[in-house]
Amino acid sequence: MQSFGLKLHTVLLLSLRLMSGLPHDGAGYDVQPLENGTGGWLAHRGQKELPGSGPGHDWVSEVFADAEDKHGTNLQEAANFEAPSAQMKHPPRILVLYGSLRPSSFSRKLAYECARLLEVLGADVRTFSPHGLPVRDPALEEHPKVQELRALSMWSEGHVWVSPEMHGCVTAAFKNQIDWLPLNTGSVRPTQGRTCVVLQVNGGSQSFNVVNELRRLARWMRMPCCTNQSSVPKAWQEFDEEGRMKESDFRDRVVDVMEEYFKFTLIMREHADFLNSRFSERKEVALKGRLLTQAEKEAAKKA
Repeated sequence: MQSFGLKLHTVLLLSLRLMSGLPHDGAGYDVQPLENGTGGWLAHRGQKELPGSGPGHDWVSEVFADAEDKHGTNLQEAANFEAPSAQMKHPPRILVLYGSLRPSSFSRKLAYECARLLEVLGADVRTFSPHGLPVRDPALEEHPKVQELRALSMWSEGHVWVSPEMHGCVTAAFKNQIDWLPLNTGSVRPTQGRTCVVLQVNGGSQSFNVVNELRRLARWMRMPCCTNQSSVPKAWQEFDEEGRMKESDFRDRVVDVMEEYFKFTLIMREHADFLNSRFSERKEVALKGRLLTQAEKEAAKKA
């Protein structure tokens, strides 16, 4: 219990520090960012007060409700799912990241569709815009966008990662976001135990280079990754002028992935603390009174 108490206390202090100077929920939960580029966490919504909404054809609501059983989706069953003996009753908190800065970004369009699907399933979703996030530089730790990204990760219980493929790998815009989420901030890991789901878009034929790389990143960040995934080829022909996915097998797969990921997160978040309780860390707390930072460990080696 002492280890858990120390860890929880550290997490709470770090969360408060990270959130200082950032938009409070009322300001952050909007469709437009603030002047400093933070906030705008509901940019995926067509109507600010309507979860799952978007521009153009509202296919998400149609598929979810399916009043005429046209789709046979029965997503309401997924929305009603509860993990056996669940103690957590609040909506799962999901952070959505995408990997392109272009105005016509297809990774952003796909990320927004994922956000809408998760909202109708019942998740509390925030999308993060990589615009204005500086290239990883330890001298810029206090930058508002850096503080925002880290605070959102601390707030979250799961991440959705969507990246285009560039030269057979993830884009620099996406990797930069992960680079700003270090394995340790002090002795707290901003991603440990949070679930992850991976998707990619391609300009050409279908590839799985990016989702494979994203899975490797998730493992490195100590995040359990959903078994399902999506790769959308020739993305330029899979979205309409409003940025909505056209009906296709690829869209059906995205629905599959979000449905599975929603259930996956409900199950995994119940056990995240237990799964992340490690012998070596309990031993360190017993000997040192707390978890040491990486800098402290390196200094001890040289002593």
